[in-house]
Amino acid sequence: MSCSRSRRRYLFITIEYNTDMPDCIFCKIVKGEIPATKVYEDADFVAFMDITPRSPGHVQVIPKQHYRWVWDVPHIGAYFEVAQKIAKAQQKVFGVQKIYGNIAGDEVHHAHVWVYPNPKETPGDKDDFAGNAEKLKSAL
Repeated sequence: MSCSRSRRRYLFITIEYNTDMPDCIFCKIVKGEIPATKVYEDADFVAFMDITPRSPGHVQVIPKQHYRWVWDVPHIGAYFEVAQKIAKAQQKVFGVQKIYGNIAGDEVHHAHVWVYPNPKETPGDKDDFAGNAEKLKSAL
């Protein structure tokens, strides 16, 4: 009987994290230095209306701590649970089933998830930030 040894390769991921990113627009929103129309907030995450919405109710979900990529966020399941809450609220208040999400993260170098209802089927004014935010908050 022969024994063979296998080599294991390990992938180490560098997490880009800093609690103080003074030039990050999303960090400024978290600190209250830049206004945002918030729809949800807890100890770790905040969700607010996107200023260039693709549809009524378009929301950005971000961690309060600065992480460069969504994949760097510890306890990513909790992050996606918040995104799910937002999506379920959007389905309820806008009467649509199809909710889109985007996690590319190219525009702002702070982890963020776009969550927005189907632009072709969602009724309402996408630029009514306050009204759409109130609808979402009432459903959360």
